[in-house]
Amino acid sequence: MPQFRHGDLTLAYLDQGEGEPIVLIHGFASTKEVNWVYPGWVSTLTQAGRRVIALDNRGHGQSGKLYLPDLYATERMAEDVVALLDHLGLPRADVMGYSMGARITAFLAVRRPERVRSAILGGLGIHLVEGAGLPASIAEALEAPSLADVTDRQGRTFRAFAEQTRSDLRALAACIRGSRQTLSEDEVRAIRVPVLVAVGTADEVAGSGAALATRIPGAEHLAIPGRDHMLAVGDKAFKAGVLDFLSRRP
Repeated sequence: MPQFRHGDLTLAYLDQGEGEPIVLIHGFASTKEVNWVYPGWVSTLTQAGRRVIALDNRGHGQSGKLYLPDLYATERMAEDVVALLDHLGLPRADVMGYSMGARITAFLAVRRPERVRSAILGGLGIHLVEGAGLPASIAEALEAPSLADVTDRQGRTFRAFAEQTRSDLRALAACIRGSRQTLSEDEVRAIRVPVLVAVGTADEVAGSGAALATRIPGAEHLAIPGRDHMLAVGDKAFKAGVLDFLSRRP
């Protein structure tokens, strides 16, 4: 698996296919494989003639682990994506993120719009602006002695998921404490790149996708029927909507 250095940090990524590039940014406690390879996104996009690039975010997968919350600020994680584009010699790319990855994508669209050809925000709605999505109590679930000690329902879900992905629980606890930044109403209204907001209709984590889309000029909203935050990731309607959006964006 290829890697590159961004400062003192080593970041792992995949780079497959040929054509116009799209960068994929996974969600909290996930990896490039769990979020994008196993659900069929990489094969779907490469078969559609795209060059697919996906990284393991800092603290996740095969990338370097950090244990101070401040090192997981969303702007820092967005700069990891810019560093990856620089490493590959790409001036800009379409960018798709899911959940935490969508938050990173939104920050890129605001802070570094010249690097973002279009932005696809999956699993993130109005909580980009109003609240930070996943509660900080998940950090406590990750730090509990065992899964059996976690009583909070959402905490149990993410602790079990983190164990399933063989994640570094201490790094993830630091990540969730450090990456809870939001964007202001004025910032999202200033986004000028084409945007697709895609949220499952049963998603209790993301907040309203429609409410976010109405705040971003020209943004489109895709409701993923009947899917919650976890199950929307690999949904066929999600994939079809993304391919349609990419085919029409300027």
